Amino acid sequence: MSSKSKVPTIAQIAERAGVARSSVSRAFTRPELLSTTTVLRIKKVAEELGYVPNSSARALSTGKTGNIAFLVPDVANPYFPPMIRSAQLAAENLDYCVFLADFEESRLKEEKLIERFAGKVEGVILISSRMPEERLQGLAEKIPIVLVNRDVPGIPRVLIDAGSSLKQAVRLLAHQGHQEIAYLSGPSVTWTNKQRQAAISMVTNELGLQLVVIPTEKPSLESGQAVVDQMISSGVTGAIAFNDLIAHGIMTELSSRALAVPDSFSIVGCDSSISPFTNPPLTSVSNETTEAGKIACEMIMGVLGEMNSKNDQIKVLETLLIERETIGPPCK
Repeated sequence: MSSKSKVPTIAQIAERAGVARSSVSRAFTRPELLSTTTVLRIKKVAEELGYVPNSSARALSTGKTGNIAFLVPDVANPYFPPMIRSAQLAAENLDYCVFLADFEESRLKEEKLIERFAGKVEGVILISSRMPEERLQGLAEKIPIVLVNRDVPGIPRVLIDAGSSLKQAVRLLAHQGHQEIAYLSGPSVTWTNKQRQAAISMVTNELGLQLVVIPTEKPSLESGQAVVDQMISSGVTGAIAFNDLIAHGIMTELSSRALAVPDSFSIVGCDSSISPFTNPPLTSVSNETTEAGKIACEMIMGVLGEMNSKNDQIKVLETLLIERETIGPPCK
């Protein structure tokens, strides 16, 4: 038998599944036109026969590529992989492929990537966008977009609300006796940083604490190490970092100076991406990154017409402060 004859055909799948050839085609291109039971039966038979849908042919016949893009500001940041993986699994369940791209914290590269993906993907999931609101709204008129951690009216979005957990962290520091607290900020243009800084500022004002905001170059371990001198000279005894990487950088640099955490300094992270593995384990805000990726994928499918959805849909996910071993009384 030739290699060509071994390739299963739509006719063979239809015969074994007991359906029309058109139903097989629809199962892979317009599954919403068939019952769920029929789609599952056809795909099960296709898998048994080793049939692989031709995505190029599907794109030509339906105008659908079967692809979505997932853009993140830093793929090396451990905060993003759980979100990426959950979105990919959700997409695969709907027979979509995810293209991953890293825009390296750059607004210009972010915009360029979206323009390059046009025509190659059906929609874009955009994480922590750096672009101006007007530009995002303009792009969303050309290609379906779902945002994560960016609040833009008229575009579906998933927001992870760390505010209440960070307020709890400030109160925990205050309860231990800290009167001067630093916030090691993240990228100033991001919704996430603005939301976190606003929450911390609100509760420090409420409690009569002194808040020192110290900007970092980027949300990385190296940036945390680089701001330790400024943090110490400011006179603060505790700090809340924009993310776990910055917090870990601070802890690493303090350790190199024989300054123990929390005996010499108290520190809180955010995102809980590496906090269980630091030494000592870092008190941090745990975010629903896995759930955010899944929901974002469901939203983009809604925009594409695979499910019922509203274009201005908003989903807010709550967070949890996990107390570990990096908060103690201020050093006397």
